[in-house]
Amino acid sequence: MDFEESMELAVKGFEVAGVTILVIGSVATLVSAARSLLHGRREDVYEQARTRIGRTILLGLEALIIADIVLTITVESTVDQALQLGIIVLVRTFLSFSIEVELDGVVPWRRRAVAAPASTQEAGT
Repeated sequence: MDFEESMELAVKGFEVAGVTILVIGSVATLVSAARSLLHGRREDVYEQARTRIGRTILLGLEALIIADIVLTITVESTVDQALQLGIIVLVRTFLSFSIEVELDGVVPWRRRAVAAPASTQEAGT
């Protein structure tokens, strides 16, 4: 097995890992939400499921981005492939960023500023 074949195998591994994360995480989240509903714990089920699904998507996207980067750098290193990688990474990064902001309710660089007043209020209580 030469270098290119081993890198293609690594790419397939990351792609399978990304899809597996998405499928297993989504199914586990739905099962957990259904159990909570069946046991009468209706409060926060939607928010918890939504957060878990969002985190699952973020983790799956990260694995898929790794696959794209490895593929472009090691196997298909042409200008066209590099441009495609750039577009794919931009789209996936924007999607990840959007999901993270939606889940946390704040842009990442403001997280500390928003968390600091809350922890100051808790300490003063």
